[in-house]
Amino acid sequence: MKILIIEDEAPAAERLQKLLHRIDAGIDVVAVLESVSQAKTWFAQNSPVDLILSDIQLADGLSFQIFETYPAHSPIVFTTSYDEYAIRAFKVRSIDYLLKPIKAAELEAALAKFRSMKTDVSVPELTVKMEALLDMLSVGGSGRKTKSRFLVKNQDQFIPVGQDEIAYFFTAQEITCLVRRDGRQFLVDYTLEELERLLDPALFFRLNRQFTASMAAISRIHTYFNGKLKLDLLPDPNQEVLVSREKAILFKAWLEA
Repeated sequence: MKILIIEDEAPAAERLQKLLHRIDAGIDVVAVLESVSQAKTWFAQNSPVDLILSDIQLADGLSFQIFETYPAHSPIVFTTSYDEYAIRAFKVRSIDYLLKPIKAAELEAALAKFRSMKTDVSVPELTVKMEALLDMLSVGGSGRKTKSRFLVKNQDQFIPVGQDEIAYFFTAQEITCLVRRDGRQFLVDYTLEELERLLDPALFFRLNRQFTASMAAISRIHTYFNGKLKLDLLPDPNQEVLVSREKAILFKAWLEA
Protein backbone atom coordinates (compact mmCIF):
# COMPACT_ATOMS: atom_id res chain seq x y z
CA MET A 1 0.00 0.00 0.00
CA LYS A 2 1.41 3.38 -1.04
CA ILE A 3 0.56 6.19 1.37
CA LEU A 4 1.21 9.93 1.13
CA ILE A 5 1.45 11.97 4.35
CA ILE A 6 0.70 15.69 4.37
CA GLU A 7 1.76 17.04 7.77
CA ASP A 8 3.71 20.17 8.77
CA GLU A 9 4.69 19.01 12.27
CA ALA A 10 7.75 16.76 12.09
CA PRO A 11 7.01 14.84 15.35
CA ALA A 12 3.45 14.10 14.20
CA ALA A 13 4.66 12.93 10.78
CA GLU A 14 7.30 10.70 12.37
CA ARG A 15 4.73 9.22 14.75
CA LEU A 16 2.38 8.48 11.85
CA GLN A 17 5.11 6.66 9.95
CA LYS A 18 6.04 4.55 12.97
CA LEU A 19 2.41 3.63 13.61
CA LEU A 20 1.86 2.71 9.97
CA HIS A 21 4.90 0.43 9.84
CA ARG A 22 3.91 -1.12 13.16
CA ILE A 23 0.45 -1.90 11.77
CA ASP A 24 1.74 -3.14 8.41
CA ALA A 25 5.45 -3.43 7.63
CA GLY A 26 4.61 -3.55 3.92
CA ILE A 27 3.22 0.01 3.83
CA ASP A 28 5.27 2.34 1.65
CA VAL A 29 5.20 6.01 2.73
CA VAL A 30 6.09 7.57 -0.61
CA ALA A 31 6.52 11.13 0.68
CA VAL A 32 5.93 13.45 3.63
CA LEU A 33 4.81 16.91 2.50
CA GLU A 34 4.82 19.90 4.83
CA SER A 35 2.85 22.62 3.03
CA VAL A 36 0.11 23.41 0.53
CA SER A 37 2.64 24.68 -2.01
CA GLN A 38 4.86 21.61 -1.64
CA ALA A 39 1.86 19.30 -2.01
CA LYS A 40 0.64 21.06 -5.14
CA THR A 41 4.08 20.62 -6.73
CA TRP A 42 4.12 16.95 -5.74
CA PHE A 43 0.65 16.25 -7.17
CA ALA A 44 1.60 17.94 -10.44
CA GLN A 45 4.56 15.60 -10.87
CA ASN A 46 3.43 12.26 -9.42
CA SER A 47 0.80 9.57 -9.90
CA PRO A 48 -1.99 9.04 -7.35
CA VAL A 49 -1.20 6.93 -4.28
CA ASP A 50 -3.46 4.38 -2.61
CA LEU A 51 -4.27 6.53 0.41
CA ILE A 52 -3.58 10.06 1.69
CA LEU A 53 -3.19 10.97 5.37
CA SER A 54 -3.56 14.73 5.55
CA ASP A 55 -3.53 17.29 8.32
CA ILE A 56 -6.00 20.15 7.82
CA GLN A 57 -4.12 23.19 9.14
CA LEU A 58 -0.76 23.56 7.40
CA ALA A 59 1.77 26.35 7.80
CA ASP A 60 0.75 28.12 4.57
CA GLY A 61 -2.97 27.38 4.47
CA LEU A 62 -5.63 24.66 4.63
CA SER A 63 -5.11 21.31 2.94
CA PHE A 64 -8.48 21.79 1.20
CA GLN A 65 -6.68 24.26 -1.07
CA ILE A 66 -4.58 21.39 -2.42
CA PHE A 67 -7.62 19.42 -3.49
CA GLU A 68 -9.31 22.44 -4.99
CA THR A 69 -6.39 22.59 -7.46
CA TYR A 70 -5.85 18.83 -7.72
CA PRO A 71 -9.17 17.01 -7.14
CA ALA A 72 -8.75 13.97 -4.89
CA HIS A 73 -7.83 10.89 -6.92
CA SER A 74 -7.16 8.92 -3.75
CA PRO A 75 -9.18 8.29 -0.59
CA ILE A 76 -8.24 10.67 2.23
CA VAL A 77 -8.05 10.27 5.99
CA PHE A 78 -7.94 13.71 7.57
CA THR A 79 -6.04 14.38 10.79
CA THR A 80 -6.04 17.47 13.00
CA SER A 81 -5.78 18.59 16.59
CA TYR A 82 -9.45 19.55 16.87
CA ASP A 83 -12.29 21.26 15.14
CA GLU A 84 -15.81 20.36 16.18
CA TYR A 85 -17.48 21.73 13.04
CA ALA A 86 -15.10 19.85 10.77
CA ILE A 87 -15.57 16.65 12.73
CA ARG A 88 -19.31 16.64 12.06
CA ALA A 89 -18.76 17.15 8.35
CA PHE A 90 -15.96 14.64 7.96
CA LYS A 91 -17.79 11.90 9.82
CA VAL A 92 -20.46 12.07 7.15
CA ARG A 93 -18.47 12.89 4.01
CA SER A 94 -14.93 11.60 4.29
CA ILE A 95 -13.35 8.19 4.63
CA ASP A 96 -12.27 8.95 8.18
CA TYR A 97 -11.19 11.72 10.53
CA LEU A 98 -8.57 11.11 13.21
CA LEU A 99 -7.99 13.40 16.15
CA LYS A 100 -4.43 14.10 17.29
CA PRO A 101 -2.58 12.57 18.99
CA ILE A 102 -3.34 9.68 16.64
CA LYS A 103 -4.07 6.41 18.45
CA ALA A 104 -2.77 3.17 16.93
CA ALA A 105 -6.16 1.45 17.20
CA GLU A 106 -7.96 4.29 15.41
CA LEU A 107 -5.37 4.41 12.63
CA GLU A 108 -5.59 0.64 12.21
CA ALA A 109 -9.40 0.90 12.01
CA ALA A 110 -9.10 3.61 9.35
CA LEU A 111 -6.78 1.41 7.29
CA ALA A 112 -9.17 -1.52 7.68
CA LYS A 113 -12.01 0.71 6.55
CA PHE A 114 -9.97 1.72 3.51
CA ARG A 115 -9.21 -1.92 2.63
CA SER A 116 -12.88 -2.83 2.90
CA MET A 117 -13.89 -0.18 0.37
CA LYS A 118 -14.77 -1.23 -3.14
CA THR A 119 -11.71 -1.14 -5.35
CA ASP A 120 -13.65 0.15 -8.33
CA VAL A 121 -14.50 3.57 -6.89
CA SER A 122 -14.08 5.92 -9.81
CA VAL A 123 -12.13 9.15 -9.88
CA PRO A 124 -15.27 11.20 -10.70
CA GLU A 125 -17.03 9.73 -7.64
CA LEU A 126 -14.14 10.71 -5.38
CA THR A 127 -13.99 14.15 -6.95
CA VAL A 128 -17.69 14.74 -6.34
CA LYS A 129 -17.26 13.53 -2.77
CA MET A 130 -14.41 15.97 -2.14
CA GLU A 131 -16.35 18.85 -3.67
CA ALA A 132 -19.29 18.06 -1.38
CA LEU A 133 -16.94 18.07 1.60
CA LEU A 134 -15.51 21.45 0.61
CA ASP A 135 -19.05 22.81 0.22
CA MET A 136 -19.94 21.64 3.72
CA LEU A 137 -16.86 23.20 5.27
CA SER A 138 -17.02 26.45 3.35
CA VAL A 139 -18.61 29.31 5.24
CA GLY A 140 -22.37 29.09 4.97
CA GLY A 141 -22.12 25.88 2.98
CA SER A 142 -23.42 23.44 5.53
CA GLY A 143 -27.01 23.77 4.35
CA ARG A 144 -28.28 23.56 7.93
CA LYS A 145 -31.14 25.66 9.22
CA THR A 146 -30.10 28.39 11.65
CA LYS A 147 -32.06 30.44 14.19
CA SER A 148 -32.84 33.98 13.11
CA ARG A 149 -33.38 35.17 16.70
CA PHE A 150 -33.17 34.11 20.34
CA LEU A 151 -35.83 34.73 22.96
CA VAL A 152 -34.11 35.93 26.14
CA LYS A 153 -35.54 36.77 29.54
CA ASN A 154 -35.23 40.26 30.99
CA GLN A 155 -36.70 40.39 34.51
CA ASP A 156 -40.39 39.55 33.98
CA GLN A 157 -40.31 39.98 30.19
CA PHE A 158 -39.02 38.10 27.15
CA ILE A 159 -37.08 39.93 24.46
CA PRO A 160 -36.32 38.62 20.95
CA VAL A 161 -32.68 39.21 19.95
CA GLY A 162 -31.77 38.83 16.28
CA GLN A 163 -28.45 37.34 15.22
CA ASP A 164 -27.43 40.69 13.76
CA GLU A 165 -27.78 42.23 17.26
CA ILE A 166 -25.44 39.70 18.92
CA ALA A 167 -21.79 40.54 19.52
CA TYR A 168 -20.73 37.23 21.04
CA PHE A 169 -21.56 34.38 23.39
CA PHE A 170 -19.32 33.36 26.28
CA THR A 171 -19.49 30.64 28.87
CA ALA A 172 -18.38 30.62 32.51
CA GLN A 173 -19.00 27.94 35.12
CA GLU A 174 -21.21 26.04 32.64
CA ILE A 175 -23.47 29.08 32.12
CA THR A 176 -23.78 30.66 28.67
CA CYS A 177 -24.30 34.38 28.24
CA LEU A 178 -25.43 36.26 25.14
CA VAL A 179 -23.86 39.71 24.79
CA ARG A 180 -25.60 42.20 22.54
CA ARG A 181 -23.69 44.78 20.54
CA ASP A 182 -25.03 47.48 22.90
CA GLY A 183 -23.39 45.69 25.85
CA ARG A 184 -26.51 44.19 27.42
CA GLN A 185 -26.11 40.59 28.61
CA PHE A 186 -28.63 37.79 28.85
CA LEU A 187 -28.44 34.15 29.93
CA VAL A 188 -29.37 31.54 27.33
CA ASP A 189 -30.15 27.84 27.73
CA TYR A 190 -27.65 26.63 25.14
CA THR A 191 -24.09 25.38 25.30
CA LEU A 192 -21.55 26.76 22.84
CA GLU A 193 -21.58 23.36 21.12
CA GLU A 194 -25.34 23.62 20.61
CA LEU A 195 -25.01 27.20 19.39
CA GLU A 196 -22.62 26.07 16.65
CA ARG A 197 -25.56 24.26 15.04
CA LEU A 198 -27.92 27.21 15.49
CA LEU A 199 -25.79 30.20 14.43
CA ASP A 200 -25.10 31.29 10.88
CA PRO A 201 -21.49 30.11 10.21
CA ALA A 202 -20.98 33.06 7.86
CA LEU A 203 -21.52 35.43 10.81
CA PHE A 204 -20.20 33.55 13.86
CA PHE A 205 -17.00 31.65 14.66
CA ARG A 206 -16.15 29.43 17.64
CA LEU A 207 -12.96 31.12 18.86
CA ASN A 208 -12.16 28.78 21.76
CA ARG A 209 -13.86 26.88 24.56
CA GLN A 210 -15.22 30.07 26.11
CA PHE A 211 -16.16 32.35 23.20
CA THR A 212 -18.18 32.30 19.99
CA ALA A 213 -18.12 35.73 18.33
CA SER A 214 -19.74 37.50 15.42
CA MET A 215 -17.53 39.06 12.78
CA ALA A 216 -18.90 42.49 13.69
CA ALA A 217 -17.62 42.12 17.27
CA ILE A 218 -13.99 41.61 16.25
CA SER A 219 -12.23 44.95 16.68
CA ARG A 220 -8.53 44.06 16.39
CA ILE A 221 -6.44 40.94 15.77
CA HIS A 222 -2.96 40.66 17.29
CA THR A 223 -0.26 38.05 16.74
CA TYR A 224 0.50 36.15 19.91
CA PHE A 225 2.94 33.63 21.32
CA ASN A 226 3.38 30.25 19.58
CA GLY A 227 1.21 31.02 16.56
CA LYS A 228 -1.87 32.03 18.53
CA LEU A 229 -3.98 35.12 17.88
CA LYS A 230 -5.23 37.59 20.47
CA LEU A 231 -8.52 39.35 19.74
CA ASP A 232 -10.05 42.61 20.90
CA LEU A 233 -13.83 42.27 21.02
CA LEU A 234 -16.55 44.89 21.26
CA PRO A 235 -18.04 45.23 23.80
CA ASP A 236 -14.90 44.56 25.84
CA PRO A 237 -15.27 41.18 27.66
CA ASN A 238 -12.67 42.26 30.25
CA GLN A 239 -10.65 39.09 29.73
CA GLU A 240 -8.10 37.76 27.27
CA VAL A 241 -9.58 36.13 24.16
CA LEU A 242 -7.18 33.85 22.30
CA VAL A 243 -7.45 31.72 19.17
CA SER A 244 -5.22 28.65 19.18
CA ARG A 245 -2.59 27.98 16.54
CA GLU A 246 -4.71 25.09 15.22
CA LYS A 247 -7.76 27.31 14.75
CA ALA A 248 -5.90 30.42 13.60
CA ILE A 249 -5.75 29.33 9.94
CA LEU A 250 -9.44 28.40 9.90
CA PHE A 251 -10.24 31.72 11.57
CA LYS A 252 -8.33 33.68 8.93
CA ALA A 253 -10.01 31.72 6.14
CA TRP A 254 -13.40 32.50 7.72
CA LEU A 255 -12.60 36.23 7.80
CA GLU A 256 -11.55 36.22 4.15
CA ALA A 257 -14.52 34.21 2.85
